[in-house]
Amino acid sequence: MKYDILIEKLSLSRTVGVLTGAGISAESGIATFRDPDGLWAKFNPAELASMDGFLRNPELVWDWYNYRRKIIAESKPNAGHYALATLERLLPHTTIITQNVDRLHASSGSKNILELHGNIIENHCVRCKKPHTDHIDFEEKSPPKCSYCSSKIRPSVVWFGENLPKGIFEQADMIARQSDVFFSIGTSAEVYPAAYLPQTAKQYGAFLVEINPTHTSLTPFADLYIPAKSGDVLPEIVELLEKEIR
Repeated sequence: MKYDILIEKLSLSRTVGVLTGAGISAESGIATFRDPDGLWAKFNPAELASMDGFLRNPELVWDWYNYRRKIIAESKPNAGHYALATLERLLPHTTIITQNVDRLHASSGSKNILELHGNIIENHCVRCKKPHTDHIDFEEKSPPKCSYCSSKIRPSVVWFGENLPKGIFEQADMIARQSDVFFSIGTSAEVYPAAYLPQTAKQYGAFLVEINPTHTSLTPFADLYIPAKSGDVLPEIVELLEKEIR
């Protein structure tokens, strides 16, 4: 069988790491940023995903994020998301490290998730950093004000020029170093520091699996490259694993 080695490695594993990127969410209808017709081809990231852009034109940025929130609110996890949630139930030592901000992994039932770039669901104050938990009106054109200091509220995503959430990459790096099997799914493996993680996992002896419809710079280093969409292959892999460990 074509996945025999992978199933054997998974069944014997003590730690499994999974890095996911925009490709898995694209299967739920959420546009990626780097495709020729993706979001960065239509919008300037410096204006819409940076603190400078937000301070220059908070209404434009807030309206754009509300536009994205609407798309996410209308989207559902796909077969790839659900398969990873099942993988975690079968192998509780599985951790999903995601570059995505849509929270679809959590919606599908995954529990062990590290959000490298934050998420678009939560919000916080630009000045005092306190969380903003009030309901967000997608039709509101201007960002609400903080109830503590009256400064503007922003989405809790990592913008260009900002650091990742404190300690998050260190946790992800530890998972990569400890992994017996490490998946890179739906990511170009070009956005750093996330792109270091598959390389680190490979360096520390993990069986490296890449699932992506197209080749990336990581492909030559993968122990197993599966040129397909995650929603097409992950359910099959998880089903085979379930039969193996049953």
